[in-house]
Amino acid sequence: MIINNSNKQLLFLFLTLIFCLIISYAWLPIKIIILWTDGFLFLLLLLLTIAIKQIWKKPHLRKNWQQVFKHRLGMSSAIILLTYASIGILDSLHFRFIENQAQQNYSALYSVLDLALLPLKEQTEKTYSAPFATHLYSKENIELENGQTQRDYPRLHSAKTQDRDNTDIIFKMLQGILLGLLATGIALLLLCYLLFHSFFRISQLRDILKGNTTLPWNSALFTLMLIFISIGMIITLSNGYHIFGTDKVGQDVLYLSIKSIRTGLLIGTLATLILLPIALLLGIMAGYFRGWVDDIIQYLYTTLNSIPGVLLITAAVLMVEVQLNNSTIHYSTEERADLRLLFLCIILGTTSWTGLCRLLRAETLKLREMEYIQAARAFGVHSLTLMHRHIVPNVMHLVLISLVLDFSSLVLAEAVLSYIGVGVDPTMHSWGNMINGARLEMAREPVVWWTLVAAFSFMFTLVLAVNIFADSIRDAFDPRFNSNS
Repeated sequence: MIINNSNKQLLFLFLTLIFCLIISYAWLPIKIIILWTDGFLFLLLLLLTIAIKQIWKKPHLRKNWQQVFKHRLGMSSAIILLTYASIGILDSLHFRFIENQAQQNYSALYSVLDLALLPLKEQTEKTYSAPFATHLYSKENIELENGQTQRDYPRLHSAKTQDRDNTDIIFKMLQGILLGLLATGIALLLLCYLLFHSFFRISQLRDILKGNTTLPWNSALFTLMLIFISIGMIITLSNGYHIFGTDKVGQDVLYLSIKSIRTGLLIGTLATLILLPIALLLGIMAGYFRGWVDDIIQYLYTTLNSIPGVLLITAAVLMVEVQLNNSTIHYSTEERADLRLLFLCIILGTTSWTGLCRLLRAETLKLREMEYIQAARAFGVHSLTLMHRHIVPNVMHLVLISLVLDFSSLVLAEAVLSYIGVGVDPTMHSWGNMINGARLEMAREPVVWWTLVAAFSFMFTLVLAVNIFADSIRDAFDPRFNSNS
């Protein structure tokens, strides 16, 4: 009865959201835009929801995933990844404002994240400014009120004070901390309400509140509190300061770093999902059938590995760029950049499957000689049935670990490719484009270092959280680790 009530509440919430979207679309002067990558992302969310529902129905899979979240670092990294994913989803809800309905004039492309970061987006300066500075980074000729010209540092448009006031910065940081603690308290009360009314029994809620549960709720609460405090400090400090300074054209570097999260997540996720079926199919076929099938597949990934990866990806990206430039279909700037991002994900996925394929081949060669596999073959079980029921489930722990690690390597690959100019479109926000734009400024005097530090910090946090989460998955799903422990 509790499950039925929770399903009714979730259905009511879903229908309410759909109704609000229809009303907002009918009354607000906006046009919803769905890019190609947005569609793939929403499809991925739907498949992920179905997968979670299927995992919850199977006790052995549910037990393994519960084991993942029993680790303190695993729980904390999962919350960080969920925060990044939430930002990416908000940045994938695109629309345009209708400026003139009769003439079909629309504004530039916006996302829900742009509305949330509108103060950062609109706080533009003339050129570089250091973090928490009140004046530009370079001297310029300033015309005084008496008509004379003086060479000095121009004052920033967003600066609230004449000079940087450390007391004001500390006061705003304390305000942000209090705001984050308040948000944490509200989130905790909301979680308790949901636990009490929908998803768990009262006894389970009592165990959680008393600390009798095996899940590290204290680590989750601490990580969530740090995230809310960081958001609160960003809100308070952005009123009068650029936390990470501004870039060459005066854009807020913190805004650019947050906007780049979607690009990194899409490349890591879509490219990983593209390489998965290729590696899984070819690796298991090579290990199970052996013979000429194994020879052909080994020849394929050996030849692919013999070609330098950067040169292969560069050639493919340039071919796609030529096709887009010569296409008769008119694309807007945002659509062209989105298509280039999509093709980059496809190229990275089709050139990065060799490592996982080789690993699955070796594991399948070992599994096919196991006694239960030999017994099933002796009873005449079809090869496809054997691979589906026995081989694939026993290699999934390797697939999960490799996919999570490949995700982080693909995020770093985007930064490298954009650094050499063959990554995402230069008009798209990405950490690679930020690093590429900052490389020439590292040799100037004084050094402009904050763009590189901001991009590296956000990328390092994502990659570190992914790798820690991969370790938790390995500890929970690897049967050899479980047997040793």
